[in-house]
Amino acid sequence: MTGYSTVDSFVPGGSTAAMTQHRRTRSPKLGGGNASMMSSNINLLNTIVGAGTLAMPGAMSHFGVLWGALLIVWCGLTSAFGLYLQSRCARYLDRGTSSFFALSQITYPNAAVVFDAAIAIKCFGVGVSYMIIIGDLMPGVAEAFGSVDSGLPFLADRKFWITVFFLVFIIPLSFPKKLDSLKYTSIVALLSIGYLVILVVYHFGADEVPNNRDIRWVTWEGPTAALRSLPVMIFAYTCHQNMFSIVNEIKDNSPASIVGVIGSSIGSAASIYVLVAITGYLTFGNEVKGNIVSMYPPSIASTIAKAAIVILVTFSIPLQIHPCRASIDAVLRWRPGSSRPSGGGTGSQPLLPSGGAAGGGALDSHGAPVVAMSELRFALITSVILVLSYFTALSVETLDTVLAYVGSTGSTAISFILPGLFYYKISDPDSIFHQRLTKEDDDAEYSADDNDDDEESAAVTGSGLLDSVASLGSVISGRGGRRRCKKWRWDLEHLETGLIRKMALGLSIYGACVMVVCLAMNALFSAHH
Repeated sequence: MTGYSTVDSFVPGGSTAAMTQHRRTRSPKLGGGNASMMSSNINLLNTIVGAGTLAMPGAMSHFGVLWGALLIVWCGLTSAFGLYLQSRCARYLDRGTSSFFALSQITYPNAAVVFDAAIAIKCFGVGVSYMIIIGDLMPGVAEAFGSVDSGLPFLADRKFWITVFFLVFIIPLSFPKKLDSLKYTSIVALLSIGYLVILVVYHFGADEVPNNRDIRWVTWEGPTAALRSLPVMIFAYTCHQNMFSIVNEIKDNSPASIVGVIGSSIGSAASIYVLVAITGYLTFGNEVKGNIVSMYPPSIASTIAKAAIVILVTFSIPLQIHPCRASIDAVLRWRPGSSRPSGGGTGSQPLLPSGGAAGGGALDSHGAPVVAMSELRFALITSVILVLSYFTALSVETLDTVLAYVGSTGSTAISFILPGLFYYKISDPDSIFHQRLTKEDDDAEYSADDNDDDEESAAVTGSGLLDSVASLGSVISGRGGRRRCKKWRWDLEHLETGLIRKMALGLSIYGACVMVVCLAMNALFSAHH
């Protein structure tokens, strides 16, 4: 997100009819993108599965097999609910224009800076974790090519490899303003993660595991170690920054389709995490480290895995630098009260227009109006990010430490706190936005019911006045019954708004508690070590 200038080109209050005809109802409407459900599922899954997979066995070692597996599933469920809340929020916006920025304009205008700060923290932390992965894996790759016999001890030094990749690849790739050629790394990412899963499962089945290895099946290491590892699992599911793009681009945006994409993506990621966590942990026991791949001895299979992941993260770091730079620039430009408050109970505030930006300007990936950066500002922000990332990667040697800090700050804000607060605010029964959406849903429902009434009226023509009155009474009774009692539906449309609002507020409180407690635990542990 690159700016906070207020969207001025709102639809005038008198053009409600023209505005509402573009609004989303509970059935798919024209507009939006052409992405299939399958491609949306793959894109969201690719956003979810990443560096967190490498740290799953280490996180499970602190919880034990039983509680670790249950916690992986729990983190998946809470993250899925955050995604679901985002899809519910998108119904209040014009089709194809959903974004955190658009939501902030009609709920908490100054909250956009919180989202930008969370994005900056997350992207910075992910970039640092990628550099740490390079330092963890490259000595093993060099060893497979005979670095031990070469008489060059620095080839086994993680700091040497971080410096080499930083100077040769990361700096040159971070300064260009467009990185279109790197968009194909998502294919390499999925292949690398798939190969990683096969490698971990293969070693679990093929390696001899000592019978006396210390394994925690039901017990855990303790509350302090567990709370330090919880953010790693939360981080592993963070994909909420891309959810609105999925909603905007999918062709069939019906509740069933959106819930299907969320469920299949989170379910697939949870299955991968549980499989890697259990097999990796049982292979190495409590000696497992934060990066599971770095523990495998040199071999052709492990060397290929290490090299593939190194290549992947090397070209992924610039993809983290770019949104991090834009978000930092937006935070630096932000001033209190720079966005126009919206919403009160006056009913005069219209929804965002389909154009999105004032004057039809361009929007960034998070729906904010693009603000051009000067060459000097661009270079300074990029240089600061790179330097801080480099020295952080050199000083922090464990991957799970970085993921724990990112998970307890940026990930909890993006995954839990913001989606919960946004939905709780925008779905307020007194909100003009909720009233408009409710009216549209009722109009659509009654329109369908009226069509049913017409068909039944035609069927009973000539049957007598009493039969007609009885038929009409049964229709009215059936309509009232439908509104009084909603059957369970797998697309969750049977849930009442009031219940979802309470759950959304609970998710935000849960996220805030996780952020405070886990951040305090990690800071306390770092201070003692």
